[in-house]
Amino acid sequence: MDSHGQYEQQVVWAVVGTDIGPLMLAATRDGLVSVVFHATEKVRETALDRVASRLGTEPVEAPDSPLLAEAIRQLEEYFAGARHDFELPLDWSLISGFHRQVLRELASGVPYGSVVGYGDLAGRVGQPGAAQAVGMAMGANPLPVVVPCHRVVESDGGIGGFGGGLETKRKLLALEGVLPEPLF
Repeated sequence: MDSHGQYEQQVVWAVVGTDIGPLMLAATRDGLVSVVFHATEKVRETALDRVASRLGTEPVEAPDSPLLAEAIRQLEEYFAGARHDFELPLDWSLISGFHRQVLRELASGVPYGSVVGYGDLAGRVGQPGAAQAVGMAMGANPLPVVVPCHRVVESDGGIGGFGGGLETKRKLLALEGVLPEPLF
């Protein structure tokens, strides 16, 4: 507790190896707060600085933390093809407003093995015509994979962009059976 009797925010993090490369996971007492692709040392430093700045506390590396254990287990099951839905508490404190609204709709309304267009997702949150803003929300997603921004595609059938890179997006969509497995 701090000097005012309030519990201090605790942020723990770990790196998990996956089929799409290392992911850095960070969690608070409220839930998973951040998932970062391609978690090299430099990428981790940038992400941890951002989390520290936004949450007001220095994240601590704690791969055995109970705050991360369930997220790690469910991600391992997902990449093994044994899990289709994440059942994790999520800490939405790194995102707000329209972006949070869009990401919550994505998390609850676009199931494993399906995709949605940027414009369709905009319509679902009552903002038809806001496809570009939905794209910006996907780019700001602090919880990729768990909040499946890889399932958002262009209305003309194009794959769209992806913060983790198009190869990563293709691998995730192939894992879910939306695209064929890459040949190489």
